[in-house]
Order: sequence, then structure tokens, then C-alpha cells
Amino acid sequence: MTHRIFYKLVFVFAVFIAAATLILDLAITHSWQGSLRSEIENSLGQKTAMLALELSARPLAQIPPTQLRQQVKSIAEAAHARATIIDTQGHVLADSTADAESMENHARRPEFIAALEGRTGTDVRISHTVGLEFLYLAQPVPGGAVRLAVPLVAIAEANHRVVRSLAWASALAFVLAVLLAAWASRGASLRLERILEFAGKIAEGDLSARLSEHQGDEIGNVAMALDVTARKLQTSFQQLEDSRSELEAVLNSMQEPVIALSNDGRAQWANHRLEMLTPTGVRLGQPVVQTVRDPNFLAAVQTAAQERRVTSTRVNSFVPGRIFNATVAPMPSGGLVAVLHDLTDAEKIETTRRDFIANVSHELRTPLTSIQGYAETLLDGVNSPETQRDFLEIIRKNSARMTRLTEDLLVLARVESGDKKLQLRPLAASELLRDASDYFRDHRADSGMQLDVVNEALKLVNADRDVIFQVFSNLIDNACKYAASGGRILIGAHDVEGFVQFYVRDFGPGISSEHLPRLFERFYRVDKARSRESGGTGLGLAIAKHIILAHGGNIMAESELGHGCTFVFSLPEARAGGE
Repeated sequence: MTHRIFYKLVFVFAVFIAAATLILDLAITHSWQGSLRSEIENSLGQKTAMLALELSARPLAQIPPTQLRQQVKSIAEAAHARATIIDTQGHVLADSTADAESMENHARRPEFIAALEGRTGTDVRISHTVGLEFLYLAQPVPGGAVRLAVPLVAIAEANHRVVRSLAWASALAFVLAVLLAAWASRGASLRLERILEFAGKIAEGDLSARLSEHQGDEIGNVAMALDVTARKLQTSFQQLEDSRSELEAVLNSMQEPVIALSNDGRAQWANHRLEMLTPTGVRLGQPVVQTVRDPNFLAAVQTAAQERRVTSTRVNSFVPGRIFNATVAPMPSGGLVAVLHDLTDAEKIETTRRDFIANVSHELRTPLTSIQGYAETLLDGVNSPETQRDFLEIIRKNSARMTRLTEDLLVLARVESGDKKLQLRPLAASELLRDASDYFRDHRADSGMQLDVVNEALKLVNADRDVIFQVFSNLIDNACKYAASGGRILIGAHDVEGFVQFYVRDFGPGISSEHLPRLFERFYRVDKARSRESGGTGLGLAIAKHIILAHGGNIMAESELGHGCTFVFSLPEARAGGE
């Protein structure tokens, strides 16, 4: 590009210089020829006038021919010209070059016609006598006319010399001018090259490029205007980039998945949350069906694109096991934006709430029905003391069951809400296991079960001794109720990385695998009949789970049918220098 500009400029300059030189040469040559001819004519006219003056002393007819021939030759030699004398009839009386008697009549020569009429005559033609081009000039004299003639070969030679000198001078001037033009063109092309390079950087997105141009000509003004434009563009793009980055940061910080779509339904951008939920990743530039395959969502996208209105729908098949509410809205600048609100937890909470109310109602209805029925029987007049005592015992047991249920509900509510503050302090695993063993001896020794303790833990744990005691008591009660046939309970502890792991194992019939994921739900029972007979509320494992989670640990159950069940929970180890 730069070389093309340079060569174009040099070519244009060369053409202009050549044209100017040619015009100047023609003008100088024409002026020189005119000036030289005028000078020769003036000189020849003066000489002719002197010759005419010399011959005007007497008429030509009175001058002897011999004297005329001598005068003609002397005049010709003095004037460096051809001299001719004719009479009024046009007869040549004398000529410095040819024999007068052999020459034709000159009465019809233009210059002699004028001279015979009393005027100075001039003419340029080829001489019939010598065959050369001459400049003729004639003056009248008494009895005829006198003429001098100069060959124009001298003028041609002089012109040739002048033209040759002028050509050399013009060539030298042309070369120098072209060199100067090339130098000037090179400077201009280099400046244009810098402008082109600068424009290329801007086109590639490098808005930090700058163009330094200090000359005040047109190219400099263009360069300054481009530089100012680049600065303004950089400022504008930086502002847009800052706004885009802020918007992207806000969208990426959202917990709701967000995706931007083109009008034809192609994915343009997605936040981190959507990327995390999509196993194969968001395929930008591809149809959104390759990212979200839910038919309700795709129908909402189509409706929003066609009708340009906000559309909402329920999305069930985007992520297995999760439910979303998708809102698709058209953007003013074109395209669509879709936000997916995760309803899974809210629906689980609602389901749990409904189940909780139903379970509490069910749990309370049974003892209340028993209390009401037996109380009405007593009021109807049952007189047998033994029957009254049995009825009152049933009323007492159901009242106690309702009390336990109420107390467990209050404990679970306090643990879940965080109202119950834990008193954490470093404790040895042996202390917690000893508390569990003491509980078994005081409350469950008559169950027919045997309790064994295995302590392999060396670390201290951060724990609230009283609430961990409640966890052990719930797990031991559970083992005694459901695994009495095993005859033995094993509790223990051992160290794992960052934690101490405790366990309560029974050797009863075990629990089927389909029940294990739901064991820690409120009121969930594997054997509902046995649970009610044993007086359980169905909240013990749920309370244990929330207590362990509040400590920063974890709890789970492991079991196989016929091989007993093991409840395992972990507590964080106590760090040095703190609880």
C-alpha cells in the first residue's frame, strides 16, 4: 500500500514536471527563434539601408556594370550576406553569388515588388539559384532596388544549439525535480503509512493506539482528527466495558440461572450458575435447545420472541430432581433474556410443612382419641376399680406420649432455628462414650440388651456435652426398640482426618436400603406399628441430625437386612489454641 502511494505520487510529480519543462522549453525555443530572427532582420535591414544609401548618389543606369559588380561583392563581404541589384524592370544588374546575365527576371519577387513600390520588402523562401532557404530584405534606390539575403541555415544551427543546451538543462532540472519530488513523496507516504497502520490497529480493536503528528498541513490535520476520534472511542468503549463487566458480575453473582438469547433462539451468554447446572456446558452461538431441552421452556422462548412479551412457565426437566420457574423477557435492543428461579427448596419446604402438619395431626389424634374415649367411659360410670385403674393408666400413657411429642417438637424447633446456643468446648471421646454408657445403664439396662464400648479416638472434639448426650440417648433408644433381637449394642469412636467419628451399631434385623435416605425425616418410621407400641415420637433421628449439623459434622446410617444397622456421626476435632 505504501509503495503504491509513493509510486503514484512520484508519477504524478514526474508528469507535472515533464509537462512544465516541455512547455517551458517550447516557450523558450519559440521566443529565442523569434528574437534571433528579429535581430537578424534588424541587422539585415540596417545593412540594406546602408547599401541603398551608398547607391543613391546617382541612378543605377549611370553606374557602369563593372563598378556595380565590385560594389556588390564588397558589400556582400562586408555584410556577410548575398547582395543583388535590379533595375525597375526586374533585370538583375549585379549579384554577389551568381552571374547576373543568367539570372531570371526578379520583378515578381515579393521583396522587390515592395521595394519598387517605395517600401522595404521582406520574404523567406528557398533560393532558385543556390537551393537554400534565405531571408530576403530589399530597399528602393534610384533606378531600381537593392537586396541583401541571409541563409537561414545559421538560424537553424543556432536554434539547434540552443535547443540542445536547453534540453540538457531541462533534463538536469527534471532529474533534480524528480528527486526532490521523490523525497517529498517519501515523506508524505511515510506519514500516510503511519496513518494506515494506526487505522489498522483501531480496526483490530486496539483503541490504545495513538498517532503523533505535529505538522500543520492537511495530512497532519487528518492525523490529529483520527487521534482525537480514537481517544473518544477508547473512552466510550471503556465505559461500555465497565458497564458490561459490572452487569456480568451482578448476573454471575446471582443464584438464579440466566441466559441471553438472540431473536432466532441462539444462546449468546450465560452466567456461572447456568454453566454449573448444565452438564455439557452452554453452547454459545447454537440453538438453545442444545442447552435447555425442556419443552415448556422452549415454548416460552418462542412465544416471547414472536409476541415480544414477558412469558413465564414451569420447567421440570432441565435438571433432574429440580423444579424451576422460567421467565423469558424480550430486550429493547433485540433478543431475549431468560431467568430460571429454582423452586425445588421452596416446594420441598412446602411439602415438608404439609407433611409435618399432617403427621403432627395424625400423631396427636391417636392419643387424644384414646384419652377422650376412656374419659367418656369413666364418665359413663365404670365402677370396677381395676377397670378404672386400667383406663386411667391408658390415659396416663397417652398423655405422656403427647408430652414427649410436644417436648421433641420444641427441641427440634429450637435446634433448627438456632435459638439453642451450643456450649462448645474441647472434650475427649471417652467422656462422651462414658455418658452414653451411663445412660444405657440407668435407662436401658432392663431391655435385655448388652452394651459394649470401643474407643480408638485420640483427638479432642469441639462439642456441647449435653446435646451430644441427647444424640447418643436417641440412637441407643432407637437400637433398643428396633434391634432387641440382636441382644447387643456396640458404641465407639475413632479418628479420621479433621474429625472424630462416633458410631452406634446394633445387630438386629437391619433396615432395607430404600428406607435409608429418609431415616432422618420427621415422623418417618420403618415399622410404624412397632414405633407406636414402643412409645416413640418419630422425631429422635431428626433431632440427632440437626444437632450434629449444628456442630459442623455429619450423620448417616449404614445397614443391610439381616446384618444390623450402624448410625455414624462425626464431630470436628478441637484445634490447638481454641475451642
